[in-house]
Amino acid sequence: MSRIDPTARIEDGAVIGEGTSIGPYCIIGPHVVIGANCKLVAHVYVTAQTTIGDGCTIYPFVSLGTPPQSLAYRGELTRLQIGQGCTIREQSTMSAGTVGGGGITRVGDRGYFMNCSHIGHDCIVGNDVIFATSATLGGHCEIGDFVFMGGLSAVHQFGRVGSQVMVSALTAVRGDVIPYGLANGQFAHLTGLNVVGMKRRKFSRERLAKVRSFYLKLFHGPGVFAERLDATRHLAGTDPAIAEILDFIDAGKHRELCQPSKAGKAA
Repeated sequence: MSRIDPTARIEDGAVIGEGTSIGPYCIIGPHVVIGANCKLVAHVYVTAQTTIGDGCTIYPFVSLGTPPQSLAYRGELTRLQIGQGCTIREQSTMSAGTVGGGGITRVGDRGYFMNCSHIGHDCIVGNDVIFATSATLGGHCEIGDFVFMGGLSAVHQFGRVGSQVMVSALTAVRGDVIPYGLANGQFAHLTGLNVVGMKRRKFSRERLAKVRSFYLKLFHGPGVFAERLDATRHLAGTDPAIAEILDFIDAGKHRELCQPSKAGKAA
């Protein structure tokens, strides 16, 4: 049975799942669907055509499905989709999509979003991500699975961050970050691979060595980047992570890619 505090306002048409608790002073719009066994602690605002998966915990002063911060938005009813098992901490915001961007913002399962984090309109966010305090996405960003966004970091609109990336605190990401990369600096540059994250995903020493060798050839070998990219394509079949990095680069076509700084060759 759902538990709804008498001070909460649930609009007609909203769907509240079995076992979900709606705390004091929450406001739930008429097109909202909240799954089973969720907990909205207090003062949570959910609007637009927002769906929240089972088992999510949402803390005070979170706003979900609020209008996209886009000058092209004209009041259309658009969507925000949040997966299962997410934790969304105080004052975080997630915008609904825009018609021009497909009309939906998608957030995967088991995400942990610390206080004041923000997901802009039309973003696609993967599973098992962690957004530290005030991590921010501009509109239309794509974030892979197992990404860690450091505190006060930000991704420029339309930016892509591959799976298992770590973005350090205070980092502004203006170019796409390859899967398994470690992005650092005021304006992000690659400082190697996210080895800690790869070990947590059970990469063996042999796999780590293989992907490291590929990384060094691609980003620190002789010649210009396009030549190094062509020279390493034959390695795609040697490890799925290498194939994933090459596919990510190819999918970006002529988009700017986050590269190492001229100093150092960490991997």
